[in-house]
Amino acid sequence: MFDAIGTMIETNKGHLSELDGVIGDADHGVTMDIGFSAVREALAALDASASDPTTVFNTAAKSFLNAVGASSGPLYATAFMRAGAAVKGKASLDRDAMVDAVAAMAKGIQDRGKATRGEKTMVDAWLPGAEAAEAARDAGRPLNACLAAAAAAAEEGAEATKAMMATKGRASRLGERAIGHMDPGAASAALMLKTIAETFAG
Repeated sequence: MFDAIGTMIETNKGHLSELDGVIGDADHGVTMDIGFSAVREALAALDASASDPTTVFNTAAKSFLNAVGASSGPLYATAFMRAGAAVKGKASLDRDAMVDAVAAMAKGIQDRGKATRGEKTMVDAWLPGAEAAEAARDAGRPLNACLAAAAAAAEEGAEATKAMMATKGRASRLGERAIGHMDPGAASAALMLKTIAETFAG
């Protein structure tokens, strides 16, 4: 999963930095790429057969934070630590554990960033994504359907940030000039959930 996310970020880093260039400091794609390259390197060093999901998430958290000093560093480090805590004691991830992990990531980002929905941040993609995954699980849908629902809701959430005025981060300095542009953090979050859904689609 982390490998697939790393590849996707690498492919989209130019696009994400372009989005960030309009309302931020044009480095979101590069920052995310640095973070996930470090994650892939750290995870490649783990013994896959001897590492439980919590170890994988915690390793991802540490390596991302060490590589990325920008705001997305602590946000995603918190997300992965929370996901690791949510699946503690599990040798592998079934539907419920995976949905719990996604929900824990969204909550971690929200708590750490002190953001709520409608503030033109990555929370606008992560929260609807997590809620859609939980709703699909509650309706008895299989894992791939839960994650597909998360990806669709996150994409819709990212799209909705175009109409919002930013109240957090650098974009907040632009006031109404930020309207009409998608938040880069929400864009990368939606792409991540889409990649997670594709990874588990089989």
